[in-house]
Amino acid sequence: MTLVQLEYIVAVDTYRSFVTAADKCFVTQPTLSMQVQKLEELISVKIFDRSKQPVSPTEIGAQIIAQARIILQESGKIKELISSQQQDVLGELRIGVIPTVAPYLLPEVISAMLEKYPELKLLIWEYTTEDIIHHLKTGVLDCGILATPLTDPNISETPLYYENFVSYISKNSKLYKKKAVDAEDLNDENIWLLNEGHCMRNQVLNICRSTKNNRLQGLEYNTGSVETLVRMVDLNGGATLLPELAIAELNAKQTSKIRHFKSPEPVREISLVTHKNFIKKRMLNALKDEILEIIPKAMKQKKKKDIVGI
Repeated sequence: MTLVQLEYIVAVDTYRSFVTAADKCFVTQPTLSMQVQKLEELISVKIFDRSKQPVSPTEIGAQIIAQARIILQESGKIKELISSQQQDVLGELRIGVIPTVAPYLLPEVISAMLEKYPELKLLIWEYTTEDIIHHLKTGVLDCGILATPLTDPNISETPLYYENFVSYISKNSKLYKKKAVDAEDLNDENIWLLNEGHCMRNQVLNICRSTKNNRLQGLEYNTGSVETLVRMVDLNGGATLLPELAIAELNAKQTSKIRHFKSPEPVREISLVTHKNFIKKRMLNALKDEILEIIPKAMKQKKKKDIVGI
């Protein structure tokens, strides 16, 4: 039994395809299939049910693959021990970020990291929270940036900052004349929301304590974009909630529609998350430092803030 064979069965499980797994492992499909078959013959167990499409592990195969992931993670710690003795941050870091964080945080962070660490390769995807957690557990991603707490025993969370929610209100709303609002004020408003699956949608509903969605006069509009929510309020009235970092993207006319919440303001906790067995600590710390470098000091404080659950 070899580490390469374990890498191959993990890849097949991750991508549920021998062809894709071979491509991701940079080998030919016959080579990968032969090594998987050799491993199955060695242990006298069928790891995959090849009659199903997409291919899936057998019951015992799933247990073997789970153990293989642990073995590969532990073996990777040898490289990490060597890397920890070096001064340079180098290698590949695969990051998943929720869409309501990515456009307001990552551009500046990416620019700084590429300049400081020329031998570091960043691979970044925008995913929902559910997808990020899944990809962390299957090894597709190294880390994620998302709203917490998750209360998942297999996921480690490192809080980065606490971002206020603000309300964005149409000029036609009776709330427009208010200097500050509270959650109850929004109960009579038509609230524009993100799609199902976005954690910020759940947080907005938790703040409003309402099951209202974005239906206006027979319209149902599904979006994963905060910018689209702003546009909808501008053209169709109603209100929406925005993360505080999004304010910087608004023009002066749009900024006049922002209303902060009365104290304690609702916030979302944004954290850097990894699988509990994550080993690329040097790269992770570099990413954490760059994020904290650009985050306003006030957003790093947890005091007097009401963290909204997801």
